[in-house]
Amino acid sequence: MHPSRSAFALHARLLNSAGIELWPAPLLRARASADARILARAHTVLRRKRDGRYLAAVLDQGLWPLVPRLAREAGIGPALDLLDQQHAGLWRGPPPAPGELPLERLHERLQALGLDQAEYAGRSGLALVAEPQWLALAGFDRWRRPLWLRPGAARAWRAMQRAAALDGVALDAISGYRSHDYQLGIFERKLARGQSVAQILQVNAAPGFSEHHGGDALDIGTPGDRPAEESFEATAAFAWLGEYAGRHGFGLSYPRGNPHGIVYEPWHWRFHAAP
Repeated sequence: MHPSRSAFALHARLLNSAGIELWPAPLLRARASADARILARAHTVLRRKRDGRYLAAVLDQGLWPLVPRLAREAGIGPALDLLDQQHAGLWRGPPPAPGELPLERLHERLQALGLDQAEYAGRSGLALVAEPQWLALAGFDRWRRPLWLRPGAARAWRAMQRAAALDGVALDAISGYRSHDYQLGIFERKLARGQSVAQILQVNAAPGFSEHHGGDALDIGTPGDRPAEESFEATAAFAWLGEYAGRHGFGLSYPRGNPHGIVYEPWHWRFHAAP
């Protein structure tokens, strides 16, 4: 891991395409000694969304492939277009507000789970959520992983975390932005552990319908409390959020008895807009 990763907190951006993300190399952990040598010299890494595999590193000398047959990688064309824009300086300075990526391959993801898009949307009352074209670094989560959010949500989260700290309350992030592919991976892992799709849908929205896709939602915890558990409701952090989160533009998404069929989630908050 690059020693200066904390210096990126206010400036780093994740550039997003349908299947591949462009990450600032100093924020990534090397998974092998060969990767470590390359990442130490890289400024950008192309990362596959589906499984997090590093596909290529961008060095001062040019593009360095980290997988065989990089040219055949699904989605490599749009990712290289983003890279060209980065090299042309289009991502320097204040960028425009993030647009949204097309909802590609969503039908395939849902079909793989035996779900019909229209039926699930009607039953759950949840809306489709597109991924942003880029996200800002909002800091780091409990495990020191980069926390990506839309720029407005990132600023609001940092301000709310500081305000809580001044009141003697520690808030930490558990999870922020998640791609459609990452959400599908959650289902696949839980299915492999023997859970049914119906059981998983009580806790996780279907791929394409999670608020985490939009970069405005995050799961919040506090040190000493288990992540994403109902016990969070009994903490000083939750009490503080109940009183002050609205002042920072955040609201609780899934209270008890919510109409979406999702269990009570006292940890899940979404940024709407600063009041």
